[in-house]
Amino acid sequence: MAAVFQRRLSTVLVLFLAFLMVAPAAAYADPDEGDDKTLRNALESAAKGQATAIQKLKASKKRSVQLQATVKQAQAGAKAMEKQVAEIATRSYRLGRPNTMAMLLDATSPDIFLDRVEQLDMMAQLDAALLTKYRETLDRAKSAKVAIDKEVGEQTRQVAALTKKKKEAELALASVGGGPVAGGFVSGSSPLAKPAPRNSDGSWPDEGCTVKDPTSSGCLTPRTLNAYKEAKADGFTRYTVCWSQRNSGEHPKGQACDMSSNATTYKNSAATGGDRAYGDRLAAYFVKNADRLGVMYVIWFRQIWLPNDGWRSYSGSGGASAEHTNHVHISML
Repeated sequence: MAAVFQRRLSTVLVLFLAFLMVAPAAAYADPDEGDDKTLRNALESAAKGQATAIQKLKASKKRSVQLQATVKQAQAGAKAMEKQVAEIATRSYRLGRPNTMAMLLDATSPDIFLDRVEQLDMMAQLDAALLTKYRETLDRAKSAKVAIDKEVGEQTRQVAALTKKKKEAELALASVGGGPVAGGFVSGSSPLAKPAPRNSDGSWPDEGCTVKDPTSSGCLTPRTLNAYKEAKADGFTRYTVCWSQRNSGEHPKGQACDMSSNATTYKNSAATGGDRAYGDRLAAYFVKNADRLGVMYVIWFRQIWLPNDGWRSYSGSGGASAEHTNHVHISML
């Protein structure tokens, strides 16, 4: 009897240890999206290039608006001083240095002489201050106009960069049978996420994989974690895995998440019904908040969204995971 009990106990212990060994892997199972390293690198380069150019273009346009306001303000200020400047010029021409001396010498008493000296000195100071201010105002307007010309050049360069990166994205997608403009997933009713922190110039700070990933045993960048948390706070709480060890892409860098359309797992078939509707809403959510969260690109249901391209067709090689019909993929800047 004791021997039978011991054998059963041994069997239970073996099964329990086996469960402990496989449980962590099952808990963090992520979909097999395929591993086309060339495509992933090309998409990353194109999307990052587009996002950078867009940010620089927006910043330049903002500076242009501020400079235009400076020009307008300076020109208005100069115009307001033109009458006073003209009066100074007329008085200088009419009086001249000899007449000024005559005014002093014509004084009938020492007190009157001193009063006139003080008046002339005060007038000279006021004239000098006004003329200096007038000259500075004109210089400010001139400098702002030069700066505007530089911003126009910067905007031209960024538009060219956008065009180049857009072409690179199209070529990368065409290499796997995708690329044409697609219907996409957009919703005006998507919630607005809380913006992630930016640098003072509007660019995104460089971040490493430094924070714990709540969806796996790995790490995330702070920006990726923020995107995950914001989506969750806005009601997108279904099964998700962010970090995972792969040969390419953003997952090993902690800059991507695979968010299942199903509540508990990644199904081996394309989403339908409520699952499909959930995925549509989730993809639209990240597109609407891409600039607020720092989303680099979104893939869902055989389509990919990039910052300057909108939604385009995307052909994964394989089943539902590779075609992204069972989960929404986001990659972060």
